[in-house]
Amino acid sequence: MENISTGKKLILGLQHVLAMFGATVLVPILTGLDPAIALFAAGVGTLLFHLCAKGKVPVFLGSSFAFIGAISLTLNPNQLDDVTKMPRAEYLQNLSLVKGGIIVAGLVYVTMAIIIYFVGVDKIKKLFPPIVTGPMIIVIGLRLCTVATNSAFFPVINDNGDRAFNGTHALVATIVVLTMVVVSIFAKGFFKMVPILISVTIGYLLCIPFGLLDTTAITNAAWFSVSDSHITEQILTLPSFTMSGIIAIAPIALVVFIEHIGDITTNGAVVGKNFLEDPGIHRTMLGDGVATVFAGLVGAPANTTYSENTGVLAVTKVYNPAILRIAAVIAIFLSMIGKFGAVIRTIPGPVMGGISIILFGMIASVGVRILISSNLDFTHSRNLLISAIVLVIGIGVDSFPLVDSLTISGLAIAALIGVILNLVLPKGI
Repeated sequence: MENISTGKKLILGLQHVLAMFGATVLVPILTGLDPAIALFAAGVGTLLFHLCAKGKVPVFLGSSFAFIGAISLTLNPNQLDDVTKMPRAEYLQNLSLVKGGIIVAGLVYVTMAIIIYFVGVDKIKKLFPPIVTGPMIIVIGLRLCTVATNSAFFPVINDNGDRAFNGTHALVATIVVLTMVVVSIFAKGFFKMVPILISVTIGYLLCIPFGLLDTTAITNAAWFSVSDSHITEQILTLPSFTMSGIIAIAPIALVVFIEHIGDITTNGAVVGKNFLEDPGIHRTMLGDGVATVFAGLVGAPANTTYSENTGVLAVTKVYNPAILRIAAVIAIFLSMIGKFGAVIRTIPGPVMGGISIILFGMIASVGVRILISSNLDFTHSRNLLISAIVLVIGIGVDSFPLVDSLTISGLAIAALIGVILNLVLPKGI
């Protein structure tokens, strides 16, 4: 690796940026956060992770999909199709709640890292076996179904928030879905690695003749993000640590914990090293936590390790963590180009709806894959009961009232119920 030229290292780093780019900017677009800030936080978060992990683990951190529902409901409780229609004061107030929840989620990661250091990862994993994490990941994906289908087929048609089927939206979304399917299955080499980017580009261009693209934001955007008052205002907004915001967002970190272990294990298998031992899962978890705290401070989604970049490692066979740090610097640079961020923010709803149909379904499918690969026997009543209760509560309940105006999300309750049932129900029934 040391013999590779600087130019080639930059190209390899750019390839990692392209691999993570679509998913990283998709999360803020879907939740109403700013994509440029998310890209900036991903780059800085990756560098912080490498610092915590002694620079030994070749991973890139990007926006976590697991937090989409909680962030979206907290930032945009009325589920407006376009958060720019929300009064600015209300948006910033809700953003402060999101910031507080994400910061606490990062602190949950840090706490888990400390616990793992003292008690070991195996004891913690026992609380979150596949019969709990599988249904929980299914819930995370399926709770977002209406967000995807509304954007793709049923946009808001008036100021009262009424929705109706829109044939033009449906056509664009369908073409985006078909493009992603075709590219994912039939494309070769590099193109197979960026189906999201290709699908979004085709959908974006298709929206021009249909009159679905508003370029006003691009025209008005500053060339450099630091001179954009809206972005500066969002970054400088102070977090609010309210129980409602914390309970809505932070508990999801407990679910993503198992995903983190899986990602680091897979990364180590690709590279041929045991990162669970060196530098240790407690250090990688700490890296996730510190990166997520930073993301919360600036107003970006929670960060997580990206399997997309592990896929790049497997293809290129270049495992030097320095390449990932180069990718992080490139991401930070791109986030500072205001026009670039404006282009991302103007991606029309049916384009993101089409992409979301597949991505949200894939999240749920990952949960199914966990259940299948774990060889769980669903002839046992125990497994059926745990999964059934987690699925119905997690999908069917938006939130539970606690005291006064304090509520807890159905997702958090479902996770808690799953953990408790797994502990108390005897095995083999």
